[in-house]
Amino acid sequence: MSTEDETAEWHKKFAKKAFNDTWDLIEKPNRTPQDNDTMLHTAHASRYHWGVVGEPLRHSIGEWQVSHIYTLLGRSEPALYHAQRCLDLCIENGIGGFALAYAYEALCRAHTVAGNKTEAGTYRAEAVRAGEAIAKEGERTKLMQDLETIPII
Repeated sequence: MSTEDETAEWHKKFAKKAFNDTWDLIEKPNRTPQDNDTMLHTAHASRYHWGVVGEPLRHSIGEWQVSHIYTLLGRSEPALYHAQRCLDLCIENGIGGFALAYAYEALCRAHTVAGNKTEAGTYRAEAVRAGEAIAKEGERTKLMQDLETIPII
């Protein structure tokens, strides 16, 4: 294995670990301020490592996760930025289905945190529309469940 291949494997390993560590913290009840800091840093770390070795789908998923973390922290401006990057990556690379639906979900969630009722409603409708094109029923159901967790403002 070449040094380049070893480096790529290293990035993949850490991208996956950081992504999964972030999920563990998302699901942790009663996160501490330190947990929130770690959750944010691991999401950014995962996105960075996938940016080095991943394909556009991984980039968009990483942007979604970073946006999601910012919404959990109540920080609308970076949440909006990363949600828009997620959508842009989907559109620029012809990514549809689950990833596209979640790009709209991210924008709905971020606009909700920002208090932008009209935009949140628009992106919720787009997420539902895109969700109807998801081939796997379980993924469609998960999207709809996640949309239900976004408060209507």
